[in-house]
Amino acid sequence: MTDAGHAFYEFSDALLFPGYFGWNWNALSDCLCDLTWLPADGYLIVVEDAPWLLSSSAEEQHTLFQILSRAVHHWANPLGRPAGKGVPFKVLLLCDRDDEAALLRQEIARAVR
Repeated sequence: MTDAGHAFYEFSDALLFPGYFGWNWNALSDCLCDLTWLPADGYLIVVEDAPWLLSSSAEEQHTLFQILSRAVHHWANPLGRPAGKGVPFKVLLLCDRDDEAALLRQEIARAVR
């Protein structure tokens, strides 16, 4: 998923997004916070080779991380959920320790700006 187009495709394919998926950041956010077509007690997104994730654009990588973070918080909110409990929605980025440190530094630097 080195660019946005590939990221949209991989998320759409893995999570069986409906035909109306709009192939843009807003549509990705909307679908990740909906998932009514894929009901589950919890969700786990696993991204292999995370350092390559949108490596062609730091801005798009940051946008994706914001969308994923928003989805995690959305699903954790118990309001309007059955039994008043949030739904686990986890994102696991697989990388080695050096790449993990680099990704964290990059996101912290973007957050400070």
